[in-house]
Amino acid sequence: MDSFRRGDLVFDVLDSGPADGAAVVLLHGFPQSARAFDRLSPALHAAGLRTLAPDQRGYSPGARPKGRSAYVLREVVDDVLALLDAAGLPDAHLVGHDWGGLAAWALAAWHPWRVRTLTVLSVPHPAAMSQALRTSDQALRSSYIGFFQLPAVPEAVLLAGQGALLRRTLHGAGLPEHLVDAYLDRLREPGALTGALNWYRALPLQARTPVGTVRVPTLHVWGDRDPYLGRAAVEASAEYVAAPYRLEVLAGAGHWLPELAADRLGELLPAHVRAHS
Repeated sequence: MDSFRRGDLVFDVLDSGPADGAAVVLLHGFPQSARAFDRLSPALHAAGLRTLAPDQRGYSPGARPKGRSAYVLREVVDDVLALLDAAGLPDAHLVGHDWGGLAAWALAAWHPWRVRTLTVLSVPHPAAMSQALRTSDQALRSSYIGFFQLPAVPEAVLLAGQGALLRRTLHGAGLPEHLVDAYLDRLREPGALTGALNWYRALPLQARTPVGTVRVPTLHVWGDRDPYLGRAAVEASAEYVAAPYRLEVLAGAGHWLPELAADRLGELLPAHVRAHS
């Protein structure tokens, strides 16, 4: 498949690997796209796995609804369920990074029968994150979120000078130039950056729907040089998993694990899938 539909929204998806392999859904975050998994996917294919990587809402040109309420986790999770249904899959192995990780936590908690295994890259469980915001340096690490939630101003600042600020930030974090260019090209499309930022603007609405306990086998991978997500929230995530759980800390790794730690993930993910298949 190269796309799927949910209502009036049309999502682009990269479907690759052996057609008869166990399916792995790969969910990207901000400001990425499905291309974030380009280095990881071949290792999963070599292990006999099929990968489905959608460009999520706000990122797919045909799926940029207006208003922050369209970007709450319930909507995002239902997008992934629509992907599974369109692919004829009763369940799949689920991998999420950054915002895709939050969506993955939620899907696994709310629809465990659709998730064979969960792998979350970087992001702690939302309840652990809330706890850490009160008790650690996580509030400082997350201070940029308040700026992202402002109306209109972030779009103007982040895209000024051909996206110079965002480009410097991503380059400084070590992302390869071709990926920085690809991500910025997508965000310059009409409505794309607003859609991506609406994930942050929807955060105040999330408290109405707590994620709850995850009851599927979970692998949690975190880089100990991640500037945005600290150890306290990551280590507390185990409290919210009532199933086999493993935290893998990648020494010296930062936030962009799909792009910059693909080799190690290419070992960890197939092993996690095999152990719980």
